[in-house]
Amino acid sequence: MVLPNDTNTLTNLMGGRLLYWMDIVAAIAAQRHANSIVVTASVDNVSFQQPIKLGNVVTMEARVTRAFNTSMEVLIEVYGEDIPNKTKFKSNSAFYTFVGVDLDSKPRKVPEVVPETDIEIELYNQALQRRQMRLVLAGRLKPSEATELKNLFNL
Repeated sequence: MVLPNDTNTLTNLMGGRLLYWMDIVAAIAAQRHANSIVVTASVDNVSFQQPIKLGNVVTMEARVTRAFNTSMEVLIEVYGEDIPNKTKFKSNSAFYTFVGVDLDSKPRKVPEVVPETDIEIELYNQALQRRQMRLVLAGRLKPSEATELKNLFNL
Protein backbone atom coordinates (compact mmCIF):
# COMPACT_ATOMS: atom_id res chain seq x y z
CA MET A 1 0.00 0.00 0.00
CA VAL A 2 1.30 3.44 -0.91
CA LEU A 3 1.68 5.40 2.32
CA PRO A 4 2.44 9.12 2.79
CA ASN A 5 6.17 8.42 3.22
CA ASP A 6 6.21 6.82 -0.26
CA THR A 7 4.74 9.81 -2.12
CA ASN A 8 5.86 13.02 -3.75
CA THR A 9 4.18 16.40 -3.30
CA LEU A 10 1.44 15.39 -5.76
CA THR A 11 0.61 12.34 -3.57
CA ASN A 12 1.85 9.97 -6.27
CA LEU A 13 4.19 7.08 -5.52
CA MET A 14 7.74 8.39 -5.96
CA GLY A 15 9.48 6.93 -9.00
CA GLY A 16 12.62 6.14 -7.04
CA ARG A 17 10.67 4.21 -4.43
CA LEU A 18 8.93 2.21 -7.15
CA LEU A 19 12.26 1.44 -8.87
CA TYR A 20 13.63 0.23 -5.54
CA TRP A 21 10.66 -2.11 -5.08
CA MET A 22 10.88 -3.29 -8.70
CA ASP A 23 14.56 -4.17 -8.28
CA ILE A 24 13.79 -6.27 -5.21
CA VAL A 25 10.89 -8.13 -6.83
CA ALA A 26 12.84 -8.76 -10.05
CA ALA A 27 15.83 -9.98 -8.01
CA ILE A 28 13.61 -12.47 -6.18
CA ALA A 29 12.43 -13.93 -9.50
CA ALA A 30 16.03 -14.15 -10.79
CA GLN A 31 17.28 -15.66 -7.55
CA ARG A 32 14.56 -18.31 -7.58
CA HIS A 33 15.41 -19.20 -11.17
CA ALA A 34 19.18 -19.30 -10.64
CA ASN A 35 19.03 -20.76 -7.14
CA SER A 36 21.91 -18.44 -6.31
CA ILE A 37 22.76 -14.92 -5.35
CA VAL A 38 22.11 -12.44 -8.16
CA VAL A 39 23.20 -8.88 -8.84
CA THR A 40 21.51 -6.27 -10.99
CA ALA A 41 23.41 -5.69 -14.23
CA SER A 42 21.04 -3.33 -16.05
CA VAL A 43 17.57 -1.88 -16.20
CA ASP A 44 15.91 -1.05 -19.50
CA ASN A 45 13.77 1.99 -20.09
CA VAL A 46 11.13 2.50 -17.41
CA SER A 47 8.23 4.69 -18.49
CA PHE A 48 5.67 5.70 -15.93
CA GLN A 49 2.41 5.23 -17.82
CA GLN A 50 -0.03 5.94 -15.02
CA PRO A 51 0.69 7.26 -11.54
CA ILE A 52 -0.01 5.16 -8.49
CA LYS A 53 -1.68 7.31 -5.86
CA LEU A 54 -1.55 7.53 -2.09
CA GLY A 55 -3.64 4.67 -0.65
CA ASN A 56 -3.41 2.50 -3.77
CA VAL A 57 -2.16 -1.06 -3.53
CA VAL A 58 0.84 -1.99 -5.66
CA THR A 59 1.13 -5.45 -7.23
CA MET A 60 4.22 -6.57 -9.10
CA GLU A 61 4.69 -9.63 -11.28
CA ALA A 62 8.17 -10.70 -12.32
CA ARG A 63 9.34 -13.59 -14.47
CA VAL A 64 12.60 -14.67 -16.04
CA THR A 65 12.12 -14.52 -19.79
CA ARG A 66 15.48 -15.94 -20.90
CA ALA A 67 18.86 -16.96 -19.53
CA PHE A 68 22.22 -16.37 -21.23
CA ASN A 69 25.03 -18.38 -19.66
CA THR A 70 25.43 -16.27 -16.45
CA SER A 71 22.82 -13.56 -17.00
CA MET A 72 19.02 -13.54 -17.01
CA GLU A 73 16.45 -11.15 -18.38
CA VAL A 74 13.51 -10.50 -16.04
CA LEU A 75 10.27 -8.82 -17.07
CA ILE A 76 8.51 -6.99 -14.28
CA GLU A 77 5.02 -5.55 -14.61
CA VAL A 78 3.57 -3.12 -12.07
CA TYR A 79 -0.10 -2.61 -11.33
CA GLY A 80 -1.90 -0.14 -9.11
CA GLU A 81 -5.20 -0.86 -7.50
CA ASP A 82 -7.73 1.51 -5.99
CA ILE A 83 -9.62 -0.90 -3.77
CA PRO A 84 -12.53 1.39 -2.76
CA ASN A 85 -13.21 2.23 -6.43
CA LYS A 86 -12.61 -1.37 -7.55
CA THR A 87 -10.15 -0.38 -10.27
CA LYS A 88 -6.87 -2.01 -11.23
CA PHE A 89 -4.51 -0.56 -13.82
CA LYS A 90 -1.09 -1.20 -15.29
CA SER A 91 1.36 1.45 -14.18
CA ASN A 92 4.54 0.34 -15.95
CA SER A 93 6.86 -2.48 -16.92
CA ALA A 94 10.57 -2.92 -17.47
CA PHE A 95 13.21 -5.50 -18.29
CA TYR A 96 15.96 -6.03 -15.74
CA THR A 97 19.13 -8.02 -16.29
CA PHE A 98 20.66 -9.98 -13.43
CA VAL A 99 23.84 -12.02 -13.21
CA GLY A 100 24.07 -15.12 -11.06
CA VAL A 101 27.12 -15.03 -8.80
CA ASP A 102 28.84 -17.35 -6.37
CA LEU A 103 29.90 -16.49 -2.81
CA ASP A 104 33.03 -14.81 -4.18
CA SER A 105 30.90 -12.57 -6.42
CA LYS A 106 32.15 -14.39 -9.52
CA PRO A 107 29.60 -14.96 -12.31
CA ARG A 108 28.18 -18.47 -12.39
CA LYS A 109 26.16 -20.37 -14.96
CA VAL A 110 22.39 -20.14 -14.60
CA PRO A 111 19.75 -22.65 -15.77
CA GLU A 112 18.09 -22.31 -19.15
CA VAL A 113 14.54 -21.00 -19.43
CA VAL A 114 12.02 -23.32 -21.03
CA PRO A 115 9.15 -21.20 -22.37
CA GLU A 116 5.78 -22.91 -22.47
CA THR A 117 2.99 -20.48 -23.32
CA ASP A 118 2.72 -18.40 -26.49
CA ILE A 119 3.58 -15.24 -24.52
CA GLU A 120 6.58 -16.90 -22.87
CA ILE A 121 7.82 -18.10 -26.28
CA GLU A 122 7.45 -14.62 -27.77
CA LEU A 123 9.28 -12.98 -24.85
CA TYR A 124 12.00 -15.64 -25.05
CA ASN A 125 12.51 -15.17 -28.79
CA GLN A 126 12.64 -11.37 -28.53
CA ALA A 127 15.05 -11.45 -25.58
CA LEU A 128 18.10 -11.89 -27.79
CA GLN A 129 17.29 -8.66 -29.65
CA ARG A 130 16.87 -6.80 -26.37
CA ARG A 131 20.13 -8.25 -25.07
CA GLN A 132 22.03 -7.20 -28.18
CA MET A 133 20.57 -3.69 -27.91
CA ARG A 134 21.74 -3.46 -24.28
CA LEU A 135 25.22 -4.64 -25.23
CA VAL A 136 25.47 -2.21 -28.15
CA LEU A 137 24.34 0.71 -25.97
CA ALA A 138 26.83 -0.32 -23.27
CA GLY A 139 29.65 -0.42 -25.84
CA ARG A 140 30.22 -4.13 -25.27
CA LEU A 141 29.07 -5.20 -28.75
CA LYS A 142 29.72 -3.55 -32.08
CA PRO A 143 26.52 -2.74 -33.99
CA SER A 144 27.90 -4.66 -36.96
CA GLU A 145 28.06 -7.80 -34.77
CA ALA A 146 24.47 -7.49 -33.52
CA THR A 147 23.02 -10.03 -35.94
CA GLU A 148 19.58 -10.22 -34.35
CA LEU A 149 19.22 -6.44 -34.49
CA LYS A 150 20.38 -6.35 -38.09
CA ASN A 151 17.80 -9.03 -38.94
CA LEU A 152 15.13 -6.95 -37.23
CA PHE A 153 15.87 -3.93 -39.41
CA ASN A 154 16.37 -5.91 -42.63
CA LEU A 155 12.86 -7.35 -42.67
